[in-house]
Amino acid sequence: MTIHAQERLQQRAIPPLVIELLEEFGSIERCGHAERLIWDKAARRRLARHLGGERGLRMVEPWLHVYAVRSDDGHLVTAAHRRQRHRRQ
Repeated sequence: MTIHAQERLQQRAIPPLVIELLEEFGSIERCGHAERLIWDKAARRRLARHLGGERGLRMVEPWLHVYAVRSDDGHLVTAAHRRQRHRRQ
């Protein structure tokens, strides 16, 4: 995790646990020279299965609009709350 990413997580009130879950269960899309980790429908299904269904999913619901950007060398570059829909390229 870069220093920039650590600062953004703190500024945007995103718990590190959310990033861990995103890295394990999130879907990957390419964006430039990096990967964007997002919560799409399939990723939410995988997470719900891991957390024990819809009840477990409701606990992390406030952070299901978070995305993270990971560089090609595996470092977390930044994370943010999604404000608009990400268009697949």
